Amino acid sequence: MFSINRIQEDGFEKIILKDTVTNTFAAIIPSCGAILHAFVAINNGKEWNVVDSYKSGDDFKNNAENGFLGTKLSPFACRLNHGKYQFGETKYTIEKFYLGKSAIHGIIYDKAFTPVGEVANELHASITLKYEYRKEDKGYPFHYDCLVTWQLEKNNKLSVTTECINQDEGLIPMQDGWHPYFNLGDLADELQLEFQSKELVEFNSDLIPTKNLIPFDEFNSLKKIENKFFDNCFTLNLETCQPMCVLRNPSQKIEIEILPEKSYPYLQIYIPPHRKNVAIENLSGAPDAFNNGMGVITLEPKQSALFKTAYKIKFLD
Repeated sequence: MFSINRIQEDGFEKIILKDTVTNTFAAIIPSCGAILHAFVAINNGKEWNVVDSYKSGDDFKNNAENGFLGTKLSPFACRLNHGKYQFGETKYTIEKFYLGKSAIHGIIYDKAFTPVGEVANELHASITLKYEYRKEDKGYPFHYDCLVTWQLEKNNKLSVTTECINQDEGLIPMQDGWHPYFNLGDLADELQLEFQSKELVEFNSDLIPTKNLIPFDEFNSLKKIENKFFDNCFTLNLETCQPMCVLRNPSQKIEIEILPEKSYPYLQIYIPPHRKNVAIENLSGAPDAFNNGMGVITLEPKQSALFKTAYKIKFLD
């Protein structure tokens, strides 16, 4: 059986989706961009929270733009070169947060979502959250609704579906993604990584794609990360079997599987300098998609786009 509860803790209002048989649970925070705050499973009496997030409401308020732990990336993901793009005959410049020369990680990562539906039964627990974006940034003067549904299922599986609906009178550009950081108890150097890539998206010195794709299969089977540095985007070979990505800690006998659907054909991987966690980001398009066209979607009025991925915690024998 599954349950849904709400708790006030650390300055957050958390929605807890729980498998009452195994005690696996996910904590969602609507007021902080609908982020996944915790994903916890229990093995031999020990709780494993595999995601890193903010310690408190004040921490999120002050540091959401320092790492973007777990945030929703919309209506663009990763970097937008100089914050500028052209859509139709009009040129736009994003006003929100910049990292170096680029606007980064969209516009709604710190917005308060509203719960609009929930289900708890013998098969799963799910919560649907909604944010109505109404041309709040001059660089994206459009109207759209963003609905996020988190669903906890059996076998430690958590899926997230995003629906973006064009509520404008004309066409709008759209891209979607997530920015979770995974922590499996040791530094990244000790972990093993596998992802079903086809190509590396070549970046210039500002981490903007050149539109050149380089064949890449170095991590198509489990391989120790060691001192490998990642701040890269890859195309996924979605014709292969799931999972598309696995991050494993063999010494702790735990792994996280990532199972994106075809709506997320790009994978961005980032290991911060402290190497305490690994960001594995499902993306519908490459960085700077509004300029290079690599995965950008154009929505007609009232048209919607769906994006779905899932995470699964597994304990190894």
